[in-house]
Amino acid sequence: MAIPQISVFLESQPGHLKRILDALEAAGVNVRGYSVSDTGDYGIARFILDKPGEALEVLRAQGCASTLTQVLCVRLLDEPGELARVMSVIAAAGINVLYSYSLISTIIAIHVEDIDSAESALRHQPIDLVSLDEIAARLQD
Repeated sequence: MAIPQISVFLESQPGHLKRILDALEAAGVNVRGYSVSDTGDYGIARFILDKPGEALEVLRAQGCASTLTQVLCVRLLDEPGELARVMSVIAAAGINVLYSYSLISTIIAIHVEDIDSAESALRHQPIDLVSLDEIAARLQD
């Protein structure tokens, strides 16, 4: 099951990420996972949020260049080779992983070229796809 992710284009300037996080906090949006990558003068922050629709509205109102995409979240077993096993399923299906990052403990988000095919390939393996509600429940444990 795909879950929404918001990507925000950032200037590599002190306080730019904090301004975005402050706007999310003021709107009552909780960050469940994130990744920030640097490309020199600019970067991309990717967020898994409890209220992605509201967050997108807030960010756009702030003038932030932001987009909503879908990612898959997969629960990994806490053992050597597990990440390689999941990635091999996607590779065997002929799907390119565009990026991946860790969320909570051993739950990761994966953005791929063909999300439906990747989800289908993973579903037919002993791999646990994770919903946004399951991420929220995990935080309560």
